[in-house]
Amino acid sequence: MFADALNKAADRVAAHFDHILARMDDVPVVQAMAHATRGGKRLRGFLVLETARLHGIGPEAAIWPATAIEALHAYSLVHDDLPCMDDDDLRRGAPTVHRKWDEATAVLAGDALQSLAFELVTAPEVGSGDLCAKLARTLAVASGAQGMVLGQALDIAAETATAPLSLEDITALQQGKTGALIAWAALAGPRMAGTDTAPLAAYAKALGLAFQIADDILDVTGDTATVGKATGKDASAGKATFVSHLGLDGAKRRADELMQSACDALSVYGEDADTLRDAARFVVARKN
Repeated sequence: MFADALNKAADRVAAHFDHILARMDDVPVVQAMAHATRGGKRLRGFLVLETARLHGIGPEAAIWPATAIEALHAYSLVHDDLPCMDDDDLRRGAPTVHRKWDEATAVLAGDALQSLAFELVTAPEVGSGDLCAKLARTLAVASGAQGMVLGQALDIAAETATAPLSLEDITALQQGKTGALIAWAALAGPRMAGTDTAPLAAYAKALGLAFQIADDILDVTGDTATVGKATGKDASAGKATFVSHLGLDGAKRRADELMQSACDALSVYGEDADTLRDAARFVVARKN
């Protein structure tokens, strides 16, 4: 059930990207945007579409913010892979944008994807002007210096810090770097419907942290071919992670606890939220 829903969401997002990018000139920066948005799990787009469905919002409206969050996530990965940041050669099993083209094209493609995210989330098909403004403002907060960018900045600063981050520091960092966009995606449905966001906020907080712990585990246990990017980088850099603090088994237990917390937060929706519960289970069991 979940695998089908995730694949269907991924196909919808991919088709919408094709539709939007086909309107643009076929130049290297647009080709790089298309490259950066191919593949991946599309978990954030799925969360938008599924939480919208849960609140009676159809895919014809929800596909716009679903594609927007995937565009913004793709921009963050393009920039994260640059030599001045994580300096990665591989993303989603393919060359990173700056390796396939060059650094300038990667910067510009990332910039364009960020702009595209706000173009998509404010499309007339989404709903009223007030709704579009709310979605755009909350996306700006989630992605900027109070959310994802802050988390990334803290992560970079930690690489040259005199002492490794504490478990509390890592948790706070990841709630921005990874958790903020996941939370925005999960809250898109109730925001579009104008209903209470609290249950899905609790779900998303647990889900985002579980996702990052699973990433830390994969960096230790995964292989590059399966994960689709370099592994073992955290340990070789002496970087503090959930695994370094909790141990491998402890990190797995913490991820399982968070998965259960995420599932419990959905009790108000009953069985209608079973696909979202499956998403939480997927996050901690995934291999890439």
